[in-house]
Amino acid sequence: MRQLTQAPLESPPAALAPTQPVSLHINGQAHTLQIAPWTTLLDALREYLDLTGTKKGCDHGQCGACTVLVDGKRINSCLSLAVMHEDSQITTIEGLGAEDKLSPLQQAFIDHDAFQCGYCTPGQICSAQGLINEGKAKTEAQVRELMSGNVCRCGAYVGILNAVMEVVGRELKIEN
Repeated sequence: MRQLTQAPLESPPAALAPTQPVSLHINGQAHTLQIAPWTTLLDALREYLDLTGTKKGCDHGQCGACTVLVDGKRINSCLSLAVMHEDSQITTIEGLGAEDKLSPLQQAFIDHDAFQCGYCTPGQICSAQGLINEGKAKTEAQVRELMSGNVCRCGAYVGILNAVMEVVGRELKIEN
């Protein structure tokens, strides 16, 4: 009987992930990143651009900590690929205001003590700015419904609602 033997298999060469250039317009600045096509917008912001204000919470689109604005509308950046936003205007919490000139929502969150640990706060503020931009929130019930995708584990919802309603109220007065 003839016995066949096989030469030991060599380890396959380590393959580098394929990357491609992606041009993103974030907080008023153009950025070109060399990233894998499956890189989420959240990871592009945090890992490649060091914009760590946008938080990674659940990484499943269930908590809202990663909310950013794309063309003025709120999205969960953990569920969106960076390559999908090449022609979009992306705004993170860092782009809403400056340390010496906070946005109205940022100031209202401070005034109403609308945070405890602060982890969810950037997503809460971006979501609130998005619903104001969308013009869909005019009552407390509408704000509650539209903000329901943003979870605060500390339970600062009363302050969050009061802060958002203050700014929504100002916006409604300007419209009238």
